[in-house]
Amino acid sequence: MRKIIPFAIAAAFALGACASGGGSSEANKGDASSAITAAEHEKKRAKGKGYEWRDTGKIIKKAKKAMKAGDYDKAVKLANKAKRQSTNALAQYEQQKNAGPNY
Repeated sequence: MRKIIPFAIAAAFALGACASGGGSSEANKGDASSAITAAEHEKKRAKGKGYEWRDTGKIIKKAKKAMKAGDYDKAVKLANKAKRQSTNALAQYEQQKNAGPNY
């Protein structure tokens, strides 16, 4: 029982910290640039495996356009979406790399 209580307290503090992340989530140019760079890197990894998804590059272009227009929140959101797609593409590759006919 003693081991559970400190864990519960730590979990409560961690959840409270996440929930009180502040009302504004305004991103800046650096955040947008970093997110786009990360998305491009992940896209390059997926492309190297031959599993780049069709719309990922288009989403990155939209993110760059939003950053150029000064809409950093939208740019970060789009870049994160593109990165998530590439991460999912890599997971798809790992699941399917040994696929083939079973005779």
